[in-house]
Amino acid sequence: MTDQPNYVHEALELFARFGDREALVGGNRRLAYAEVAAEVRGLAGALLRHGVRPGDAVLVMLGNPVEGPLLQLALHLLGCRSMWIAPVTSRREVDEFVALARPDAFVHDPRDPVGAEIAAGLAGVPVLCLGPDGAGPDLTAGGEPVELPATVPAPESFLQTSGTTGTPKLVHHRENFYRQVLALAADFWAAGLPLLRHLSHSPMWLASGQITTLFNLFTGGVLVLRERWDPEAFIRTVDAERLTSTFVTPPMLYEVLDHPALDGADFSAMFMFNVGAGPAAPARLRQAIARFGPCLRIVYGLSEAVVICALPGLTDDPEHPERLRSCGRPYGDVAMEIRDPDGRVLPPGEDGEVWVRTKLSFAGYHGQPELTAETLVDGWVRTRDIGHLDTDGYLYLVDRLQDRILTRQRSWPIYSRPIEDVLAAHPEVRAAAVIGVPDPVAGELPYAYVVPAPGATVTGDDLIALVTRELSETWAPGAVEFVEALPLNRSAKVDKRALRARYAAAHPTDTDAVGTVIGSPA
Repeated sequence: MTDQPNYVHEALELFARFGDREALVGGNRRLAYAEVAAEVRGLAGALLRHGVRPGDAVLVMLGNPVEGPLLQLALHLLGCRSMWIAPVTSRREVDEFVALARPDAFVHDPRDPVGAEIAAGLAGVPVLCLGPDGAGPDLTAGGEPVELPATVPAPESFLQTSGTTGTPKLVHHRENFYRQVLALAADFWAAGLPLLRHLSHSPMWLASGQITTLFNLFTGGVLVLRERWDPEAFIRTVDAERLTSTFVTPPMLYEVLDHPALDGADFSAMFMFNVGAGPAAPARLRQAIARFGPCLRIVYGLSEAVVICALPGLTDDPEHPERLRSCGRPYGDVAMEIRDPDGRVLPPGEDGEVWVRTKLSFAGYHGQPELTAETLVDGWVRTRDIGHLDTDGYLYLVDRLQDRILTRQRSWPIYSRPIEDVLAAHPEVRAAAVIGVPDPVAGELPYAYVVPAPGATVTGDDLIALVTRELSETWAPGAVEFVEALPLNRSAKVDKRALRARYAAAHPTDTDAVGTVIGSPA
């Protein structure tokens, strides 16, 4: 226990200063900062009335409603450990998380039937909900005022990873993480930057959602939350709300660029159009620059180290055309090194694993001490991403460590990113993803999944020849498969695990993959 005010008290003081300024917009609700502060205190009181105590572990399953940030702040005001899981989490994963978390309570959205199903399986765990007609008491129903405790434990959060590398893990962030977000907000104020009007599709169960949400609130901006992704609704909202900031993944950006509603839409207020959570093809970035101007900003981070790199004011610089493949330079206090498998620091231009050190790094994986020790080494976070730095300190990522394509005959690894960039540069290709597949001669070969543009006539042989010309025969896919869309995971990243499963199901003997072109763009 501590008698020091936690970060939420400081946040509530900020909200009091912001007063009647608009803060949160979502669903049918528009809340001012004074209302946000009142609702946070009210939810904290409701949690106490229904048996939640300071320091309790509270499992939370919500999408991206206005109540999400309010609940997080209320739980932390009580010094609770908030444990966020995605509504799309499988039942097996939920069972694993419950075994790890040992929650003292469960809070869910009654509008989502999955929450009620999970609640029914939590024997002996009190269940609460945010709204009427759910399993357990409604925390929003009001009640007698409750005096909040003056002394509480330091709050903590446990957030899901995106699941890119397997079963999502619970990433542990302590209170210093949130204090660092407050410090970043103070730096934002000191720089005299205009207040943000930010559109977010990133829910609170992601570290990126937490930092986006809280940074916008701590700076006094307006945060517009949307539960479901729809490119037409996105375009319409940016225009109608005169939004200045947003974050999308590359697949989301491509949908916006390809949507007919973009014609005539007003994006003139936008000055921070963030793109991240995966590599964006330079050809598509050029289209975005032409349409939106230099407001494009490439960002790179992980659940374990949320803010690593940024490349603001993106332009197609003729002196540095390669920069469109970069995710920028280290941001803020981030230190970065590229290391070989033995931990030796590599010089500029050499590919290796990216290691980072920052105050915004995680404390560990909950319940997985061995994995924590492998990932968090002497204060450095091993990202499991492969890339290199140039002589000016710009980072270029080429693949995930586990996604390298290892070729025995060719004697060195090759990476999916350069191949994907070449494929996506073809005018009749909307998106591409490359995986490594078994080959009896080479060990592994690249295999490309390609989303063609409507009416495309390009063939797989054309694309294989294109990669051969632009890179070399070493990098050429052994096969190209045309698909209507690439699968996305819960974080709107291209799901290569799903592509590998698709390949394995279609090629159980791995005898028909090499040298073939599967499907057609028609």
